[in-house]
Amino acid sequence: MLRYALRSVHTIRGGVMKNKLLPAAWAIGLGISALLLGTIGVASAATNPPNGPGPQAHYKVQKQPAPGHCLYRKTSAGQPLPDRRCTPGADNPKVTQHTISATICRAGYTAKIRPPVSITNKEKVVNAKSYHYTGRLNVAEYDHLIPLELGGDPNDARNLWVEPPSPGHKASSGVYNPKDTVENEAKYLVCNHQVNLIVMQRAIAANWTTALAAVGHSTGR
Repeated sequence: MLRYALRSVHTIRGGVMKNKLLPAAWAIGLGISALLLGTIGVASAATNPPNGPGPQAHYKVQKQPAPGHCLYRKTSAGQPLPDRRCTPGADNPKVTQHTISATICRAGYTAKIRPPVSITNKEKVVNAKSYHYTGRLNVAEYDHLIPLELGGDPNDARNLWVEPPSPGHKASSGVYNPKDTVENEAKYLVCNHQVNLIVMQRAIAANWTTALAAVGHSTGR
């Protein structure tokens, strides 16, 4: 004979809500189902970055978000993060887990697909207005959120943002960007098959400061 669990569910009959005891086995089954649904929900929330157009033979200046539309975020340590609405990241469709040896893990690949400064300098000026960045542009990097060396799209506006200097920056030192160190470590992990490409792309796009820890390599390689 089944014992009844000390919990109830609500049923609605004729517009009146009533409590109804559940057998323990039913309650356990519903609990397991809820946990499974929760797990599925979390997994589906981690969506892949959108596909960009990929490398182009001739790049064109891309339209940027409206002035003042984008808002910087900051970590507790003051490191800058982009506005997810404006800069969610976008990937290069030519780079997949199956093609990394012929693309990002091959020396010289990123140099071949990088847009010229004649294009990106114009975009940078407008993107600074999108983010209401009023500092000196020569100390801010026009950054690929998902870097080229991790299969980020070269010139999709969703993957580029004016990244302000990090805390501790000295005006005379040019661009100071610890994100570059994270990117180098991330590429090593991907190219040495320690971390899946799309997993790393998701982690970088979500928060570059926690990306390595998020994939189980908080100290890099």
